Amino acid sequence: MTDTHVAPPKHAAAAPPPDEPKNTALARAALLLLRGRTLVVLVILVIIFSSISSEYLTQSNLILMTKHVAINAILAIGVTFVILTGGIDLSVGSIAGLASMVAGGLLFKGLNFPGGTVFFSVAVVILIGIVVGALVGAVNGVLITRFKVAPFIATLGMLYVARGAAQLHSDGGTYPDLAGTEARGNTGFGFIGVDSILGIPVAVWIMVVVAAAAVVVTTKTPFGKRIFAVGGNERAAVLSGIRVNRIKIAVYVISGACAALAGLLLTSELGAAYPDTATTYELNAIAAAVLGGTALSGGRGTIIGTVMGAFVIGFLSDGLVLVGVSTFWQSVVKGAVIVFAVITEQAQQRLQSNLAKRTA
Repeated sequence: MTDTHVAPPKHAAAAPPPDEPKNTALARAALLLLRGRTLVVLVILVIIFSSISSEYLTQSNLILMTKHVAINAILAIGVTFVILTGGIDLSVGSIAGLASMVAGGLLFKGLNFPGGTVFFSVAVVILIGIVVGALVGAVNGVLITRFKVAPFIATLGMLYVARGAAQLHSDGGTYPDLAGTEARGNTGFGFIGVDSILGIPVAVWIMVVVAAAAVVVTTKTPFGKRIFAVGGNERAAVLSGIRVNRIKIAVYVISGACAALAGLLLTSELGAAYPDTATTYELNAIAAAVLGGTALSGGRGTIIGTVMGAFVIGFLSDGLVLVGVSTFWQSVVKGAVIVFAVITEQAQQRLQSNLAKRTA
């Protein structure tokens, strides 16, 4: 007799648990909800506040709230460029205040030269204010890239430097009347912060233009792709030939310019320049970016999401004021929103990673 080897019977592959497709479907639904969380929160806020106050959804209040949103949205758009590279900019509120004082000083008392005092047109004053913001942003970028200062420390230091410079500009005083005079050719500053076009505030139109330009830059240009590459993996970006330092300096310049523009809009609306203009606005800007889905680690985010986040922050703040909530509780609620935004962003990333593993 010969030995015969009988192959062991083949067992069929274990069938996936019957609940797995259902669990995957639930996970996908949860991921979709997390991705659209900003819109969901905005709708919930509108429903809650409109049920509490009949004034909340009136045309005049909606226009006013959207005008307030515009200033924070422009700040947040600039901050988003920085966060996409993995950085942070805590100085935007102070840059807005500095640009406000520079513009206010030029309009109120002009610029002294040996031959006399020169007064600039409003368009030139606005341009100078934006350039000041861009230059401060460039300093941030150089500190971070050339001197290897951590973004948090560099921009925190600039927060104090820019605010101190704003206070020194007028010895802590205020430039109270920025209407200008016809003889000096510097009238019309109120246009950008007070006037409307087709019933919509000029500030909102400016926000739309800035947001549209930012969307095009981040989604349609090589520069935008490099921003995401730097934030996604800086080492890989360097190896692929991207000039990382130039990209970083550029995004801080953009952030500074956006901050200055927001400060000018706020100053125009108030009709006066204060050294403390836009104090703590950097927190609202960062909160709007994070709530809109921009990852603090960099490499992920959208401008549209940031604008939606700004709407949530703005509609929440104005709603709390309208229903009579104290300023102390407003701070508590805003802080809770920031924490909520970070938690949900992390939950989205974990869920997305788990789904990718399941489908691999």
